[in-house]
Amino acid sequence: MAADEDLFRPVPPVRAYQRVAEQIEERILSGELPPGARLPGERELVQRFGVGRSTVREALRVLQSTGLIRSRPGDPLGAEVLGVSPDNLSQALGRLTRSGVASLGELVQFRMALDAESNRLAARLHTEEDLVRMREQIARMEALGAAPSGLRAFSEADALFHRAIAEASRNALLGLCARAVHEAVVEVIEKKIAAVADPAAWTSRSIAHHRDVLAAIEAGDSARAARLGRTALHEYYADHVEPETRELLAAAVADD
Repeated sequence: MAADEDLFRPVPPVRAYQRVAEQIEERILSGELPPGARLPGERELVQRFGVGRSTVREALRVLQSTGLIRSRPGDPLGAEVLGVSPDNLSQALGRLTRSGVASLGELVQFRMALDAESNRLAARLHTEEDLVRMREQIARMEALGAAPSGLRAFSEADALFHRAIAEASRNALLGLCARAVHEAVVEVIEKKIAAVADPAAWTSRSIAHHRDVLAAIEAGDSARAARLGRTALHEYYADHVEPETRELLAAAVADD
């Protein structure tokens, strides 16, 4: 057993800007400062916190780097509260993939799990309004499919279709994570698909898949809807992920 003096070490003092950032973050997360609200101006924050202007500015920089606020130098209205959004999570997932901490294969496998569960629950819990939203995005994809240059717009319609499914699952976290993972995957892989594949053939196959998913959800066939969520992603992305992680995707569809 370690000697008592080895159990703990001195900790660095917390800087004032960290305390300021923590207080503001807590008010945002609690809902006291909702998205769209404005923080007091810089001068007023200096007075309220009893700190220097440089401390307030550093705290605002920290909050802006996390995506919780948008601060413009000299803005007389004060920083705008953005709150927590999938953008924060998708950016973090994208950075993890680019840094190598998580591979693209792992990220796609994670999305396979999310899509499968979202599809399964949506098949059981959807409303007619949910189905209308899904049909609208499929129609939008069909209109865009004839224009390969509209790959970004097509991907956005794809994302909205899957968001509608995730929200039809009635699980807010599934909806949040599904949107974030989709955006992170698109960010990393969209250029690869555009460069190595025939965009028209890819969009045609994607539309057919989305129609199959919609049909399974409408029919209440949760098992088929979940299976489609896994197999389609394997077909789309298996050839684009790192060779050493392709077995991850194969394992995810092994029981299908």
